Amino acid sequence: MKNKNVVFMGTPDFAVPVLKMLIEKTNVIMVVTKPDKRVGRNKELTFSPVKRVALENNIAVFQPIKIRNDYKKLTKEKIDLIVTCAYGQIIPKEVLDLPKYGCINVHASILPKYRGAAPIQWAIINGDKETGVTIMYMDEGMDTGDIISISKIAISSEDNVGTMHDKLSILGAKALEKDLKSILDGSVMRTKQGENWTLAPMIKREDEHLDFNDYGKNIINKIRAFNPWPLANTLIDNKEIKIIEAEFKNEKIDKVGSIIIDKEKMGISCLDGIVYLKKVKPFGKKEMSIESFLNGINKKEYIKKVVS
Repeated sequence: MKNKNVVFMGTPDFAVPVLKMLIEKTNVIMVVTKPDKRVGRNKELTFSPVKRVALENNIAVFQPIKIRNDYKKLTKEKIDLIVTCAYGQIIPKEVLDLPKYGCINVHASILPKYRGAAPIQWAIINGDKETGVTIMYMDEGMDTGDIISISKIAISSEDNVGTMHDKLSILGAKALEKDLKSILDGSVMRTKQGENWTLAPMIKREDEHLDFNDYGKNIINKIRAFNPWPLANTLIDNKEIKIIEAEFKNEKIDKVGSIIIDKEKMGISCLDGIVYLKKVKPFGKKEMSIESFLNGINKKEYIKKVVS
């Protein structure tokens, strides 16, 4: 397969194992990734993780602001296959039609469930027991193309978006490697998705907020779905506090949204019990254990505050 010219499109860490596998197995002639960004207080210009791997391997890098308007550079290449993984832009038909063997996407869900930008987060929010990676052909829709293969993996109660991100990233590379030969020799089987689909839209700021007028398991799922990024939050006395880790206990409560402090434990009551906080990040401070947090507050005054 080293004689097959591949263009890879991707941006974050999630895409790196797929790119590394393609570099090993094929002839990656170009990497397409999002433009460099300025990050941090010093606004330092930062490459995407995918660009770093490309440069380390002396592979040409193309960084269009919007690929639907700027793709001419690709038309000058002889491309056998395009592979995308967490690229972050819609690929226009003009690009989809370029490669001899089509455009393949590595998508982090069991399609047609969770089409869209945040499949890992929504699988955890919804309490799913498993998720997976779909290797699929791309078309003009959003994750609507024919399925090549699906690889599944369990979601444990200890998993969060960080652990599942890493597991699915590795699984995606292995799944594509398994399908690569049949894709490139034309013998691959493909299956239509059908109409029984769901969406996994991009996470918005309001999605990160916890509503304690809900069941404990749903609150815990949301905390897991946003750990380690962007972190779930609540307001206590109108001050934001991010909740990194918590556990739920089915206990009798008097009122939803009440703060309970007992020695080195702090919880917030919900519909069917108490969510005990284990690790938090108060506004403007570093993350800390709940014990450290409690050491820095007036406990008697804190339980009078309002959770919203």
